[in-house]
Order: sequence, then C-alpha cells, then structure tokens
Amino acid sequence: MLILALNTFRERWRLFAGAITAVALGVALVQSSLLVMVATDRAPIPAGVTGRAREELREGYAGAATLLGMTVMLSAFLTVFIVSSTFAFTVAQRRRDLALLRLVGGGRGQLVLLLLGEALLLGLTGTAAGVLVGLPATWLQARLLIALGFLPGGFPLVWDGGVLIASGCVGITVALVGVLAAARRAAKVRPLDALRDTGGAARVMTPMRWLAGLSCLAFTIWMVSLAQSADLLGAMLMGLGISIMGAVSLSALSPLVVPLAGRAVGAVLRTSTLGELAQANLRDGVRRSASTAAPLIVLVALLLGLTGTLGSLALMSGEEQRHLVRGDLVVTSTGADLDRIASVPGVAVASPQISLSMSVTARHHEVNRAWRQTHYSGIVAIDAPAYARTHDLHVRAGSLARLRGRTIALGPGMAESGIRVGSTVTAVIDGHKTRLKVVAALRATLENYSETFLVPRDLVPASAIATAKAETVIRLAPGTSRSAVRTAMRAAGADKVQTVPQWADARTAAQQRGNMGILAVLMGMAGGYAVVAVINAVMIAGTERRTEFAAARVTGLTRPQVIRAALIESWAVTAIGLVLGCTVAAGALAGMLAASLRAAGRPLVDVPWTLLGLITLAAFAVTGAASIWTTFSATKPRPVALLAARE
Repeated sequence: MLILALNTFRERWRLFAGAITAVALGVALVQSSLLVMVATDRAPIPAGVTGRAREELREGYAGAATLLGMTVMLSAFLTVFIVSSTFAFTVAQRRRDLALLRLVGGGRGQLVLLLLGEALLLGLTGTAAGVLVGLPATWLQARLLIALGFLPGGFPLVWDGGVLIASGCVGITVALVGVLAAARRAAKVRPLDALRDTGGAARVMTPMRWLAGLSCLAFTIWMVSLAQSADLLGAMLMGLGISIMGAVSLSALSPLVVPLAGRAVGAVLRTSTLGELAQANLRDGVRRSASTAAPLIVLVALLLGLTGTLGSLALMSGEEQRHLVRGDLVVTSTGADLDRIASVPGVAVASPQISLSMSVTARHHEVNRAWRQTHYSGIVAIDAPAYARTHDLHVRAGSLARLRGRTIALGPGMAESGIRVGSTVTAVIDGHKTRLKVVAALRATLENYSETFLVPRDLVPASAIATAKAETVIRLAPGTSRSAVRTAMRAAGADKVQTVPQWADARTAAQQRGNMGILAVLMGMAGGYAVVAVINAVMIAGTERRTEFAAARVTGLTRPQVIRAALIESWAVTAIGLVLGCTVAAGALAGMLAASLRAAGRPLVDVPWTLLGLITLAAFAVTGAASIWTTFSATKPRPVALLAARE
C-alpha cells in the first residue's frame, strides 16, 4: 500500500498541494513560535538596567510568550481544518478510482492504509518544507515582536533541537489526524455506490458531520443566549468562544447551509443565462461550494469576532474612564509645574497624579501559596482629598481617607494581586527604604494601563516630584471660561491640556494599538491559511470539471462564457461564505452589545467595518483570480476530445 500511495502521491500531487502548503505553514509557525518562546525563557536581563526596565522586559517576554502560544494553538487548529477539508474533498473527487481498487480485491483496511500512507507522505513533505521555511520565519517573527514592542531591540535567538522534533511531530500528526475521518468514510462506501455516485457516495452530510455541526451549533446558540445576561468579562470570553464554535458549526453544516443560501442568491443570478447556469452549478456542486465557503466562514468569523470583541472592550474602557473621572480638564505636565497649574484663576479643584520612579515589594497570597514580588510600574502619588473629589471611587476594602503619612493603597491594577489590606509593604523612595501600611484597595477597571499603587504626595521628596511626569484632573469653578483656563494652563507650563473625553479617547486609542498589534499577527496568519484553502478548493474543483466545461461548450457556450459562468458561481459562493461568517461574528458581538447597554446605558460595540471591507475585497479578488485561472486552464483542450475520452 505504501508503494501505491507513493505512486498516487507522485501522479496527483496537485490535489495535495493545498494540504502540503497548509502543513508547511503550520510547521513553520509552530517551529518559529516555539523557538522564540524558548528564547524569551532563556533571555538574560542585561546588567545595570533599572528595576523598572527589568520589570518591563519581563512583562514584554510574558506578553510575547502568550501571543506565541495563541499562534501555536490557532495554527494547529487551522492546519487540521484545512487538511481535513482538503482530504475530504480530494477523496470525494477520487471516489471512482478508490471504488475500482475495492472491486479488484482491495479491502476496507487496505483502503484506509492507502489514504493514511498518502497522508504520511503529505505530512513528511509538508514538514520538510516547513522546517526549512521555519528558519527565516523565526527571524521574521522576532523582528515583528520587536516592532510591536514585546521584545527589545537586539533580542537574541537560540536554537533548540527539541523544537525541531516537536514541530516535525506536529506536522505528521496533523496530516494523519486530518485524513482519518475521510479515510474511514471512504472505506464504508460500497464500491458500486461510488462508481454510480449513489447511496453513501452521494451523501455529503454524514452522521458524524451532522453530529459535529448540530452539537457545535447548539452550543453556540446557548452561549449567545447566555452572553445576553453575562457581565462584561463573561460576554467577552463568550464572544471569543462563539467566534470559534460558530465557525466550526457552520463549516460542518456548510453542505446544507450554502445551497440554502444559494437559493436567496438565485434571485439575483436568474437575471441572465450565465447566472442561471451558475445557480444550477451552485445547487448541484454541493461539495465544491462547501469546500470553498468553509474557510471563508472561519476567516470572517474569527477575525471580525476577535477584532470586534477587543475593540468593544476598549470602547467600554474609555467610557468607564469618562465616568470614573469627574473633572473638566486633564493637564499633562512635570511635577515642577503642579503648583502653578493649581493656582490658575478659575480652578476649583486640582488633583495631580504623579508617576514615580520607585519600587514596592509586597507579599502576594493565593490558595496554598504566598510569595514576595517587587513592582516598579504604575506607582503614582496623589492628594487623597482632591483625588476623592475628582474621581468616582470604587473602593473594594479599606478607605482612601486613611491615605496619609506612611501608608499606601492598592490601585485598580493590583485588585486581583492577593495583597491584603492591613499588610505592610517595603517601598524604596528616592533611594531610601520605607515600610508602608496598606490602607485601601480599589476595584479593578477595564483599562490595561491602570495604576498599581497609590501613595500620599507628602511622602515623596519634592526633588523627586519635580522631575516626574504628572497628570492633573481639573474641576473648574462655575462660570469659568474653559478656553481661557486652557490658555493659562499652557502659559503655566502644561505640556498638554485635554478635556476628559479627549483624554479618555487617547487612553482608549493606546489600548487599541496594543490590541491591534496582537490581532495583526493572528489576522495575518488566519488570512494566509484562508487563501491557501480557498485557492486549493477552487483549483481542485476546476481541474476535475474539464468534462463539465466541455459539455457546456459543445451545447453552444463559448470559452469566455464558460469562464464567466464559473466566475459568477465562485463569487456567489464567496458572498455566501462572507455573509455566514458575518452572522457568526454578529452573534459574538451581541453579548458585548447587551453588556454595554447594561453598563453604560448606550450601545458601545466596535464593528470593524474597514476590516470587513478589506476582507471582502481580498476574498473576491482571490476567488475570482483562482477561478479564472483554473477555468482557463481546464478549457484549453478541445471539448470534443474531452467528451470522447474514456476513463
């Protein structure tokens, strides 16, 4: 069987090209991601750096490892998806060849071994290519993470032989797992049914496909309904789950859903003869249409769902900041200008938040575990009374009224840290160690860049405050001209004067930039997989439709008309895939909509229209180009010669 598999693989390599590319891409991504993860784990902290820089390096390494872990999981999922769909389509196209093998004495087990042998060859070929591509991919991935700010410039890469073994195992395992379902199904079909395309051979929706599709669909609907009453965090997590499970369910049910959707498209297609032909082919070529639409469903559902969910979270974070800060202006300056800013005529309350270069060592507690950790970032000095007048406080424990003298409060960034109110921490302020008592803890907020610790302003030496960066929330006296105060603030040394909505929008934009950096990696990867899957499905289908195209030509259609009919059909399937993917994404964002209505009283949903437009244009361009090229190639021979050929 292995020799037969090798001969088949060599003769029909074009059928496996898409799956080989998917495996190679998956192996390259897994290998490069694991190598960079190993490098982040082994990367030394440079000698002589400040504690804050050391903490930022560690946080960057952790963020890079998290992103790379997501990349590995998503690439494995997409590789299995593409290989399984490609093999299912390929086996369906070869059903007569496989039936002849059964008729000449081949058993079911031998047929399964043949297909597994082909998958093994596919896996080995894709793995070998992926290992080679993974070498430059590691360098490119490291450069990308440096550009996104996760890794420092000059980040050293390392080589690990275990990663090579792991990536090779992933490639071969993914290929074998992807073909297993198609091989078992092909073995169950009776040879005569396969030759006549009747019975089990003609059935596209198998019992396992029904089970997988309906169970995932039911789970998706349950999550959509549950997200309507969930809190914001729950709605976000369910939105991510809906994007994945909904994409899987509609992909599994695509042989049923795509033809149903094609009936709606038929109202447009029936306006011309070529459109009617395209609609008939869409209705008849269920496997072909489903194989093209499935990767588009997954792509649109994942990208729009993930982008919209994270974007909506950023919008609600900005809305939360607008409600938390009760002021008219936010002034950015240095600490040396604080007194002049506070003395500007028309200022009723000035509440400075001074970013400090200091450290806090605290004891963290979890279940059956406790440890000490030193923090450097997000530590600010405040005037507690003024802070209380300009902020809508949500204190989890203790009271900010006690924040004076040798005390400290836990900011929103430390809400889930396990540091206990009433405990003592060690702070290093201007080179001097000081023990501070934790007197309050604020509740967590949605913002990524929340303050970690709040200390009294009078605890910090004036020399340290003078050189620090500060943001001052200003409340104006009644009847004061805002424009006059802004002019006076700039004259007093302010670097930037913003209204509270402008300040909140700027912080939201900063959070969005961080989110888009992560999404750029995942979107690029998912888009690459979708392109491979769509082109592969269109090319396999077009190659096997030469006789069909020849029959259309001898009945009176010209070659350009056949190409246009195939293009219309391909674009119709593309439109259906995009609409179904948008349906899943809408379900993912429905929970965020309900959560925003409960939290803010108005809809705060970030629908990524620009991304949707780009995906739509790219999808039509890719499927159109693949369809034209494949149909042009398939119609090169004379139609009479194709119709007269005997298999």
